[in-house]
Amino acid sequence: MNIFLNDSNCRASLLPFSLTRHVSDIRIGILTIREKWERLVKELPGVCILQEPSADCISIEANLIPTKNNVDTIIQSALHNKIINSTDNIKSIVFPWHIFQLNEWAIQRDFELITCNQKSESIDASNHCINPAQIFVEEGATVIYSSLNASNGPIYIGKNAEIMEGSLLRGPLSIGENSLVKMATKIYGGTSIGPNCIVGGEIKNAVMFEYSNKAHDGYLGDSVIGAWCNLGAGTTTSNVKNNAGEVTYQLQLDSTSITAGNKAGLIMGDYSRSAINTSFNTGTFVGVCCNVFSNGFPKKYIDHFTWGDKKYIFNKAIEDIDKWKKFKKQTITDNEIQLLKELY
Repeated sequence: MNIFLNDSNCRASLLPFSLTRHVSDIRIGILTIREKWERLVKELPGVCILQEPSADCISIEANLIPTKNNVDTIIQSALHNKIINSTDNIKSIVFPWHIFQLNEWAIQRDFELITCNQKSESIDASNHCINPAQIFVEEGATVIYSSLNASNGPIYIGKNAEIMEGSLLRGPLSIGENSLVKMATKIYGGTSIGPNCIVGGEIKNAVMFEYSNKAHDGYLGDSVIGAWCNLGAGTTTSNVKNNAGEVTYQLQLDSTSITAGNKAGLIMGDYSRSAINTSFNTGTFVGVCCNVFSNGFPKKYIDHFTWGDKKYIFNKAIEDIDKWKKFKKQTITDNEIQLLKELY
């Protein structure tokens, strides 16, 4: 049986992340949705995940979050063309803020999936660990002189990640492969740091996709940061209004704002950056490939390819992305350039 993860029905409401990737390549928890499926179908004989639809495949909505406990139900529902409603056992991301709202739930289920029948590397004796049975350290990771509290949920440290001294980590939490947590960083539960990221300061209930940086002091809470982003030193997000009221996001220019609850911070698309000491208001949406700097608070909706208060010149945007990529020994690809050109 072949499965095709279909994102045609859910792309429009998952901006800006669905503009630069398939919805199934969105990270929530420790893994992307596609990575979850690839691990889960290994235990199902004859089941394969297809990159493209075929005549003999079943179509599954790409924004559904598969787990050990719901994968059979999702497949059987798709086979019989049954509509799947959100339940305690089956959840989906419909809007981008659902990524951070469901992230704690997703970390706990990914942790079970990844660590089942696996043995953690030993944890250095210099660390202070609470509930060490729920702390899993992959091969090559370095964790020293830090506090790891897994009393409220698991902590996962990916391959070759480094947790520098003085860091305070509280689960549920995931630190991705090759990522760096700088000295004295404070990370609260519900946070996922993707592969090849650098983080510092204070982070709570936030998701960072791959190759992004928040390397210095400043607060990031109830937020989602795309790939290849950089938050300048002192960048801080507000995640709660002073009146504790409902927070809204605007997903497109001139579109109606949508309520996201009373805790909601920054949504930032791929390849975007903020200047030092940038202060983002609650419910701020930053599009793809933006360079954010301003006097005072930036606007709550910043359109794609914005440079300050001007339009980013396309060739300059590509040049700047390539410079950032070279920091991490990467270069921009022809496919990326073509995708961004179409979006521009």
